[in-house]
Amino acid sequence: MEVIRSIADFPELSHAVVTSGTFDGVHVGHQKILRRVMERARQSNGQSVVITFWPHPRLVLFPEDNNLRLLSTIEERIEQLRSFGIDYLLIIPFTKEFSRTSSRSFITDILVRAINTKVLVIGYDHRFGKNREGSFEHLKARSEQYGFEVEEIPRQDVDDVGVSSTKIRKALEIGDIETANSYLGRPYSLTSVVEQGDKIGRTIGFPTANLALPPTHKLIPGDGVYAVWATVKGQRYPAMMNIGLRPTVDGRKLRLEVHLLDFQGDLYGKEMTVHFVEQLRKERKFESLDSLRQQLEKDKQATAHVLESR
Repeated sequence: MEVIRSIADFPELSHAVVTSGTFDGVHVGHQKILRRVMERARQSNGQSVVITFWPHPRLVLFPEDNNLRLLSTIEERIEQLRSFGIDYLLIIPFTKEFSRTSSRSFITDILVRAINTKVLVIGYDHRFGKNREGSFEHLKARSEQYGFEVEEIPRQDVDDVGVSSTKIRKALEIGDIETANSYLGRPYSLTSVVEQGDKIGRTIGFPTANLALPPTHKLIPGDGVYAVWATVKGQRYPAMMNIGLRPTVDGRKLRLEVHLLDFQGDLYGKEMTVHFVEQLRKERKFESLDSLRQQLEKDKQATAHVLESR
């Protein structure tokens, strides 16, 4: 997949089949649209194109909204689309100035002149342009004038999936990994760098890799203990992860701690991707470090059992 970050750099294509959107998480609803784009591109021996925006429009238009949490960083979104098999990804920098682009200008300047779109595939009730003024009806009525075909994914197809980025966010926030993963079509993940911790875990036989907190708006699942797969330099390890304040040791800051099962080695400074499989329990305060150690032994056994078949 070729990643292009400037409209001016977009290449001339023979038969561009295009879709556009934020695609946060690239969930199964998005995947329906992407599959149709790729199918139409194959049928015409053309090229599949995704237009997306970064930063997320809500971060630009409503900067005072500090509660927005995203399912994917732009780097993660790129890799998710790459793994899906898209040919070209155009990332348009979303600014307040760009938000004032009329729907007509978006069509003529970007879809027609820059990309030479031949087929545009959009999801049900997709809106675009200044104040979301553009619509499928507008596109359909002028498709001959613009010189490209417009296809809308039927409402029934969208409703049947019954998924949205908002539903996934809510599931993750309460630790409902099973629901989130079923909507995503893959395990939810986050990537960060292993940093120095206070080494309390190793004193009770459970050394942990302490992950730096990800970018501010990347969603971190709700506090608790999770069975996860941890990937470091392409190698996957079974692991359990604690997200929370560590009340047993009077913690004050949110920590992301990963214990790799049966692992020996130095992870400091290395990038780790954690894939969430199941929440084992909520975080709670124990009477002593020994009580915590006993519970961690049970968590380790539960993790191994969960990951055996995943």
